[in-house]
Amino acid sequence: MQVVVNDERRADHIALIGNFLPRKCGLATFTTDTFNALRDRFPDVRVDVYAMDDRGTYDFPPEVTRTIPQDDRLAYSEAARAIEDSGAQVLWVQHEYGIYGGVAGDYLLALLERVSLPLVVTLHTVLDHPGEDERRVMEALLRRASRVIVMAERGREILERVYDAEPKTIAMIPHGVPNRPFADPDDFKARFGWDGRKVVLTFGLLGPSKGIETMIEALPAAVAEVPDLLYVVLGATHPNLVAHEGEAYRDRLKALAHDLGVGNNIAFIDAFVEQGDLIEYLQAADLYVTPYPNPAQITSGTLSYAVGVGKAVISTPYIHATEILADGHGLLVDFGDSAGFAREIVRLLSNDGDRRRLSERAYARGRTMIWPRAAEAALDQIDAAIAAKPRRLAPARHALTPLAPSLEAVARMSDATGMLQHALYSVPDRRHGYCIDDNARALILMTQIEDLADDVRDRWTTIYASFVQHAWNEEARRFRNFMNFDRSWCEDAGSEDSNGRTLWALGVVARDAQMAKHRDWARALYDQTAALAFDLGSPRAEAFAMLGAAAMLDISPDHAIARRTLAQFGNGFLALLGSARRPEWQWFEIVLAYDNARLPEAMLRAGLALGRDDLVACGLDTLAWIIARQTSPDGRFRAIGTESFGREYAEPMPFDQQPLEAQATIDACAVAYAATDDRRWLDEATRAYHWFLGANDLDAPLASPRDGGCFDGLMPGGVNRNQGAESILALQLASCAISALSKAAGPVAKPERAVA
Repeated sequence: MQVVVNDERRADHIALIGNFLPRKCGLATFTTDTFNALRDRFPDVRVDVYAMDDRGTYDFPPEVTRTIPQDDRLAYSEAARAIEDSGAQVLWVQHEYGIYGGVAGDYLLALLERVSLPLVVTLHTVLDHPGEDERRVMEALLRRASRVIVMAERGREILERVYDAEPKTIAMIPHGVPNRPFADPDDFKARFGWDGRKVVLTFGLLGPSKGIETMIEALPAAVAEVPDLLYVVLGATHPNLVAHEGEAYRDRLKALAHDLGVGNNIAFIDAFVEQGDLIEYLQAADLYVTPYPNPAQITSGTLSYAVGVGKAVISTPYIHATEILADGHGLLVDFGDSAGFAREIVRLLSNDGDRRRLSERAYARGRTMIWPRAAEAALDQIDAAIAAKPRRLAPARHALTPLAPSLEAVARMSDATGMLQHALYSVPDRRHGYCIDDNARALILMTQIEDLADDVRDRWTTIYASFVQHAWNEEARRFRNFMNFDRSWCEDAGSEDSNGRTLWALGVVARDAQMAKHRDWARALYDQTAALAFDLGSPRAEAFAMLGAAAMLDISPDHAIARRTLAQFGNGFLALLGSARRPEWQWFEIVLAYDNARLPEAMLRAGLALGRDDLVACGLDTLAWIIARQTSPDGRFRAIGTESFGREYAEPMPFDQQPLEAQATIDACAVAYAATDDRRWLDEATRAYHWFLGANDLDAPLASPRDGGCFDGLMPGGVNRNQGAESILALQLASCAISALSKAAGPVAKPERAVA
C-alpha cells in the first residue's frame, strides 16, 4: 500500500457510520479501531460516530454521537438530518450486509438520499454472485459514493467486473492492525496456563462460517505427532446464532472433539475479547489458523491481526488469505482439507526455524498495515471525496428580486373544467384529474393578482368558481374534493381540509374579488355552506375556515357564523396549545405537519377581527416558534420536510421541502406585520420568499420566472422538477403577498433580475 501523506488536509469533520463497541462483532471492532486510529493520528479531525444498534441495550461510550436503531426506518432519516445539521464535510459508511435494516439493508439508502455530503464507503463484503436485492443496494451505493474502499484487490476486480464500478473511485486499503513489537510466544504463555504447550489459535465469533470442524478433524493426526499441541478456539458464539439456538453449535463442536479423542487438546474460550487481550492471546500462539469454508470471503480482521503481530498462519485460500499470505507470507490449504492442516501444523511445530522465518515474513508485511498507515490512506480518500465536491465557501448568489405575479403557468394547468392537480415536468397529467383544493387556491389567486385584463380575470374566476359551486353536495352538506378528468366525482364528501380551504376561498372572494358578480356569488355560497365548519375536527381545517371567516368579518362585522367560527376555534386553539405545550414545544399539536404557519395566521386574523389581544399574542408567539424551526443553521428558510410529519415532540427534518410551507409563512408574517408594525416580520417573509428563488439548502431556485412555474419541492438529491398546481399557486400567491407587503412597507428586496 502506497500512502501519500497530504500536508494540506481538507477534512476536519467526518461523520462515520458503522457498528461500534461494545457491540460484539468484527465490524464493531473495526469501526472502533478506525475511529481510534483517526483520533490518534489526526487529533484535529472531528469524527462523529453514528452507531448501528440492533438491540437497544448497548452501553455505548461518549464517543458515539448518535445511535441508529437497525429496523426503525424513520431513525435513518432522523440520523440524516443530524448529519446534515452537524457541519460534517463527508459521510464515511462501513458497509456490511446484515447490519442495516430493510431488504438487503436498503434502509441505509433512505439515509443516503437525505444527505448532501460526499460519501465514502468501505465495503466489508463484495459479493461475486449477488441476489437481486443485494445487487440493487450495492449498485445504489456505488452510484452515490465519491470513493469506495476495499480491503483486497479482488474486491476491486469484482466491483469492476460484476457491478461495472468506476475504477478511479476504488481504493484498496488493507485492514488495519495494531502496532506491536515482534514477540516470542513463550513469553506470554504462562499468563494463560499454556506453559509447555504448542498453541494453535483460531479467533472470532463462533459460527459455522469459521470452519472449526475442519481443524478438529485435523487434530487426531496432528496430536499423534505433537502430543503437547493445544488448539485454542477463542471467541464468543455469534449473537445471532445464540438467539437462534443458544450454545448448541459450541456443544456440537465439543462433542466432535470428544468423539475423536482430542478433548484434552482443545480449549474453547467463550468470551468476546477486547483488543488488548486479543493481542496477548495472539502473541502467546505458535500458529494461527483460519480454516474458513467460504472462498468468497474478502475480509478477515482476525487474519489481519495475526499477520500484524507476526504469526505463522495456515489458512484456506479464501480471497483475503490468498492476497495477504501471498509470496511466502503464510501457508494455504484447500477448503475442508483436514489432512492438509494436520500436515502443515506438524511441519511448522516440529521445525522452529521454519516457523520463525514464516513469522518474521508475516510481521514484515504487517508493518505496512498498521493502523496509523490505514488512517492516513483512508483520510487521503476522504480528502479526495471532499475535493470532488467543492466546498460551499459562501452561499451561492441568486437574484432575489420578487417576481411579478404571472397567470401563465396557472393557465397552462387549467382547462374549461378547472385546474388540474399534477404535472409531469410542466405538462399537465390528466390521469389525476382535478381537486377542489387547487381550484379554491386558484380562485383566491384571481382576487390577488394585479395587472390582469378584465376578460381574462372574469374567465378564469368564473371557471374556478364554477368548479367550487359544482363541488357542493347539498345532500351531504359537504364539498366534494377529487374529480376525474371525465368530470365524474371520486367521492360524495371531500376531506376536512378541502372543505375548510373552500370556505377560506369563499370568504376571500367575497371580500376581494374585483367584480361585484363574483363577490355576490361567493357571499351567497359562503352563507349557504359556512355552518359545515362546526363539523370539522382537524386543526388545519379549522384554521382554513377561520381565515375565510376573518375575511367575511372584514366586509360584514356582524356576520354571526363567521364571528362564532373565529371565537369558538380561537378558544379551541388556546386550549390545544395549553394541552400540547412544553417548555421546548410552543405549538398547538404534539406533532408538526403541513401548512404549519396557517395556524398562527388564523389566530392572528381572529384576534384582529375580534379585537382579542390574547389571540394575537398566541399567534405571534407560535409563529415565532415555528419560524425558528424553519431556519437552517446558516440562517436560510428551511421548509419543514414531509418526513417530519407526525413525529411526536420531534425536531423537524429538512426534506422533502414543499412550496406550500414557504407561502404559508409569508402570509402569516404579513398579518403579523399588520398587527405589530414590527419589521422583523418583513424580514421573515422575505427570507421565506427567497427560498423560491434559490436561497435554500440546495442553492437551487424553484421558481421558473419565464413562465410563472414552480417546481414541486426540494429533495436531498436536488429539485423535484415536476410542476404541479399546488406548487405553481404557492409561488404566485407568495409573489402577490410580497408585492402587497412591498407597497405597504417599502421594498422587501433590492431590485434586480431573478434567475431563470
